[in-house]
Formats: sequence, structure tokens, C-alpha cells
Amino acid sequence: MVVSSTDCEVLYRGKTNRIPSGLWLIRIVEPIDGAILNRNDGRLTSEGLEITVRGVLSERYSNVWVNENRAEVNGNTFTCHVTLENLENRIVAFARGVDGEPKCVDTVTVIWDKNSVKRYRVSVDDNIIFLKDLALNAQKYRSIFDNEFLSFWKDVHDRYGAKIHFNIFYQTEGFDLSKMPSKYKSDWLENRDWLRLTFHALQEKPDLPYKNATYGEMKHDYLLVTKEIERFAGRELLSSFTTIHWGEAPLEACIALRNCGIKGLVGYFTWNYTGPSPYERIITDKPCVSYYLDNEVVKYLSRRDYWMDLKAGITFIRHDIVINTLELDQITQHLNMVAEDPHQSEIMELMIHEQQFYRSRPEYQPDYEEKVIEAVKWVANKGYKPVFYDEGFIGA
Repeated sequence: MVVSSTDCEVLYRGKTNRIPSGLWLIRIVEPIDGAILNRNDGRLTSEGLEITVRGVLSERYSNVWVNENRAEVNGNTFTCHVTLENLENRIVAFARGVDGEPKCVDTVTVIWDKNSVKRYRVSVDDNIIFLKDLALNAQKYRSIFDNEFLSFWKDVHDRYGAKIHFNIFYQTEGFDLSKMPSKYKSDWLENRDWLRLTFHALQEKPDLPYKNATYGEMKHDYLLVTKEIERFAGRELLSSFTTIHWGEAPLEACIALRNCGIKGLVGYFTWNYTGPSPYERIITDKPCVSYYLDNEVVKYLSRRDYWMDLKAGITFIRHDIVINTLELDQITQHLNMVAEDPHQSEIMELMIHEQQFYRSRPEYQPDYEEKVIEAVKWVANKGYKPVFYDEGFIGA
């Protein structure tokens, strides 16, 4: 049995059977198209990862197959075990009529994260202040770690092995990256095993800067930042994963990033809310910090680690915690809650913003360092491996 690329033809017993478009008679509901599956999503066997495929029928068919396996039909639902053998796996469900010919078909493609392990990354958003400080003190500082902020993160790395990813702005008041000296380049390169710098936005304000961005606008700002990173730190400090400021951008703008080499985007994948914090929310029906993704995909990602838009070639990863939104005594409780769900705890994405580090900022949090250490200590004690997502990460 072979399915064409149009997803509406089945070649069965040497005969091509065309399925009418615009009307679904059979639908795979689990896993969804673009799902990235790991050891927590099925049973590992000598052949691969055995998963359960579930679907629905709009008409009663008793003869349903998934790939080469006969499905169990119960009313208007069906289930079937399928073994994933490859990185990319196509799953085909089809129903046969009384004549034995395929009458309807549905397909999804899923990714098998074969070598998945418990892993984590620390990302810091909205960075520009520490870079301005490095530039202003270029005559005084001998190392990037003379900067108080980077010195703190080096201590976190030295103590726990954490890898730190900084998403940076191009400019702030009185400074832009073109003024960043290259004198520190050897420092950046010597620490490239645990430091990354990538594009975040042109600047902090206005909010939601790329919500309606065009392909050209996103490409321009990305290249502006990336060119400077390569100059003052080295191409080795770049990553193919990043987080866009406010995590919202239309498809065409995200395609611009993909064509520039960005393979993955990180976000909240939640909904707009009212309430004192994202953890005490009244949910509305509009996704936020979710790029261009619709409600169906956001609903899926809100309870998963990752998902891939196969058409765009972009992997999306969900933040597990935004450290600065919680009180110090809430961090362990929150991470314990996330860890209870194996579909959310294989990858721990720990995120915080730069602004709360500084006494001069209205967002200042005096326990900033304690909060970071509490979160990183938790993942280290739980056996999570520090990673960058472009180091052999699935989908990268």
C-alpha cells in the first residue's frame, strides 16, 4: 500500500484509488502531524518505538488499517499499534469497503527522537545592558567576566555545568552592537562550549515588534544583529535556535528566519489571560507567545515539550518556567509539577530576563541570583543533561 504526496490517493493491489477531497471520513487524532515523539510516548522494542495511533470515523467502517496493521474499531473510533523505525515516519490510516478497496484515507508524519535523554537549557531574554557595559568599560575590563552579569552566569556554569543562551537586542539608549568592541573575542571563543548569542529583536520597545512583521523586516533585523555577533564574538557563538521578542510573528516572518538558518523557535504556547501572573490566569481564546500557530497546535504544545511545523521546517520548543515570574519559594514546586508529566519533562527549558538583575531597573528582583540557582540546582539534582538544541537535537 502506497500513499501519494497529495494525501488523497491510495495505491492498493496495483490500482490507484482517489479519495474525494474536502470531506473527511477517517481522521488520525493522535499523534498529530508534526509530533516529535520520544521514549515517553510508547514502548521501545528491538524494531523501534511502538506507539498507539488513535482516530475517528465519520461513517461506520469495521475494516480499518494503519500502515500494514489491522486497527481495532469501536463504533466511530479506532486504535492501532504502529512501530516507528526512522527519524521521519509516515502513518497512513485507511478504511476498506465491503469490496476490500480503500474508501478513505488520512496521513500524518511524525518524528522519532530516538536518542532522547532528560536535558535542559538556560535561556536569557532581552539582553543588551551587559553588552553596553562591556563596551563602556573596554579600557578597564580585561575579560568579559569582569562584567557582573556574565560573572554570575559563569559561576552558575562552573558550579552546575549549565549552558547559557543569550537572546540579544541590537540597540538601547546610547548604544548599539556596532559599538561592541572585538577585544573580547578570544573570551567568547574560549567559552563557546557553554555560551550562545542569538538575535532577539532590534530593541526592547515597542512591545510585540514582530507581530505583523514582513519577511523583509524580520530578515533585516536578524542579519543586523547576527553580523555584529559574528564580528565581536565569532560565528561559533551563534545558534540555529532562538526566541523572538514577545514570541509572536506571522508565518512569512518566521520563514525569513528559517531561510537565514534558524531551525527552532522557543515560546510559551499559551493563551492571553487576565490575572496577576501567567500561573493564575483566566484564559481567553487567543494564543499568545505562540508565533503564528493556531489554537489546535497551541493546545497540543501547551502540554508537550516540542512540535515541528513540517511545511515550514521549524521546530517549536516550549518554555517550562519563566523564572522571574515566580517567587523563590514557588520555583521547586513549579518544576516538580512539570516533572509529573513525562510529555513535558523530557526537555526542561529554563528562561529568565536580563532586566531583573539590575538595581537601576524598575523590574529589579533582589533574589534574581537565588532564583536562577534554585532552578538550575533542581535540574542538576534530577539528572538532566545541559545542552544546546543545535548539538544533535532532534529536528535540528
